[in-house]
Amino acid sequence: MNLPDTLLGEGWYWAAWAVWLPIFARSLVRAPWTLLREPEQLNVWLGMIVLLTLLWSLKAGVKPGLSLHLLGATVFTLSFGHHLAFIGLSLVVLGITLNRDAGYFAFAINALLMAGGGVMISQAIHRLALGFLPRHFFIYVFVNGFLGSFLMVSGVGVAATCLLAAAGAYEWDYLASEYLPYLILLGFSEAWLSGMLITLFVIYRPGWVVTFDDSIYLANK
Repeated sequence: MNLPDTLLGEGWYWAAWAVWLPIFARSLVRAPWTLLREPEQLNVWLGMIVLLTLLWSLKAGVKPGLSLHLLGATVFTLSFGHHLAFIGLSLVVLGITLNRDAGYFAFAINALLMAGGGVMISQAIHRLALGFLPRHFFIYVFVNGFLGSFLMVSGVGVAATCLLAAAGAYEWDYLASEYLPYLILLGFSEAWLSGMLITLFVIYRPGWVVTFDDSIYLANK
């Protein structure tokens, strides 16, 4: 995560721009911007962007591209839906790029991994939970908040690992022994923090979580 400009071959970066641009444009068109007309919702959305920009700048790692940090993508996705979450997290990537914590040319590939991957996994878990599990408060909090955050970080980390190995940036054996194990630890931290935040939000500020509906999830509490 937080890839620099020189770690991968140039073709990888151009390919990422070709993929990220239409996805971002589609999100700009389809995002529920009316949600942000309410000052409180706008403040929460902007606040998450600022907070995550600071959080992503606090990273651990000893080699380029192998940094570890919390993502917060699950909380963002559950709170605002996948389009606004992808836009917001792309702005977070822009923030850390301007802060020189990631490469400028690598912006698109970082956005695809951390914003796109994080939102996609979080949204998929939410949809699966809606389709196959009872609509209960505990199910929403545990599956989406705790388990979803763990799987999201693990999925993004595995995708980044596969990318680095496929591009020849690092040997697979090195990544498997020196990088992947720490993703598990990061996943537990992400799960605990995101799960707690979602729990607090749906209890005290349910209006901040657009994917949570009192009439559905509290009916069988």
